[in-house]
Amino acid sequence: MLLVALTGGIASGKSVAAKILEKRGCYIHCADKIAHKLMEPGKPACEKIISHFGEKILNSDKTIDRAQLGAIAFSNEKERIFLNKVLHPLVLEERKKIIFTLEKEGRHKIFVSEAALTIESGFADYFDKIIVVYCKKEVQIKRLMKRDKTSRQEAMKKMRSQMSSEEKLNYADYIIDTSGSLRKTKEQTEQVFKRLIADYKQKCLKEKSLQE
Repeated sequence: MLLVALTGGIASGKSVAAKILEKRGCYIHCADKIAHKLMEPGKPACEKIISHFGEKILNSDKTIDRAQLGAIAFSNEKERIFLNKVLHPLVLEERKKIIFTLEKEGRHKIFVSEAALTIESGFADYFDKIIVVYCKKEVQIKRLMKRDKTSRQEAMKKMRSQMSSEEKLNYADYIIDTSGSLRKTKEQTEQVFKRLIADYKQKCLKEKSLQE
């Protein structure tokens, strides 16, 4: 199975590209969804996060208020680093378990990890290929403002908390520019998918030759 990282800045269009790849038969592993599950009551990250940040980050039903936690993390680098140190190793372990199961089942040729912080977390070398999704800065700001119903200032603060798109592009095997229309994004993603299929076949041939 080909292991692929789908990464990019916040509100850059990763989820759009992920949906297109999913329709083509790729297995999509969304790091954000896994992280959310890990923060549910009784789950590994929950107690550590509450112990560190206090009960002020809890909703009335004792679940973690992710919006409030996110606001703290985006505003304070030290707290963001702590949160990442708690969550990233756990997300990685969950990813490894899923990959192990999928490889035993043999139903998927391509595993795609959709995660914004793949490169910053030092996990880039874990993957066979890296796709970087990006868009023009002004487009990204407007998308983020609309998505999070936030001010331009807050949107830019969130963007500055991550590695810039320009830096991420240096790690890319493939690039998808989502600045334009949905049709253009789909066309680019379809082309990347074709390249990934070729990569998968090449990986299979290499593994076969090593076994002989």
